[in-house]
Amino acid sequence: MINFIIEAPWLFLIIAGVAGYFQTVTGFGLGMIVMGLAGGLAIAPMTSVAAVVSIMTLINCMVALPGRLHYVHWPSVGMVALGIIPTITVGVLLLNYLSGSAANIVKALLGLVIVYAAAGLLLKPSLQQQVASRISFVWFGGLSGFLGGLFGIAGPPLIYHYYRQPLDLIRIRTTLILLFAVSSGVRTLFVVGQGQMNIEILTLTAWTVPIIAMATWVGRHWPPPFSAQTMLRLVFFVLMLIGVSLIVAGLFS
Repeated sequence: MINFIIEAPWLFLIIAGVAGYFQTVTGFGLGMIVMGLAGGLAIAPMTSVAAVVSIMTLINCMVALPGRLHYVHWPSVGMVALGIIPTITVGVLLLNYLSGSAANIVKALLGLVIVYAAAGLLLKPSLQQQVASRISFVWFGGLSGFLGGLFGIAGPPLIYHYYRQPLDLIRIRTTLILLFAVSSGVRTLFVVGQGQMNIEILTLTAWTVPIIAMATWVGRHWPPPFSAQTMLRLVFFVLMLIGVSLIVAGLFS
């Protein structure tokens, strides 16, 4: 445990800082980068990393949201939350079960989720003529809640669904950030309620809080001098590399 506290955080902090910056300038990526790299490199157990990712995402959202709440598409938020809340618990319980008996399966599944999310970046979803039905937001909220509970990564289904809606880009990004905060908050409360918030999670979180806040602040004030398309391609290659590595490691370990 002492070696973990002294040695592991430095690599974890680097990963967290990069991921927090990516999350701020693109609207997604924090959970996938941290889970993929930290979990893949075995810096900490998957259950601990997922719990820390949830807290990190919550912090990132709290720093990124002030002054932007008027952009949120509030009519859809309640519907998505209805789907997120119950499925979060299912994902957390499944992770607890698999991490003890089938860690390699968890790693491969995480890789598949990351590859799917990366592929979705370059495949533009067809834009709908009008905002989707309420039940569709509940459905995609449920899928996101399950992935949020399982890996602390609620993004892929919601990102796909919202980018199909005829809404302004700033409105979509701000709504996604708020929903990621909801997912992360619910997951964290459930983990606390289950008595799983151990010293390992708290130690990693304590190290990470100022790094995430700083990376988010830097991302808001100094975004990279690249076009949006260039940023998407960069994130695509990073996530594909992480995802494929996890799949290979999970299947052939």
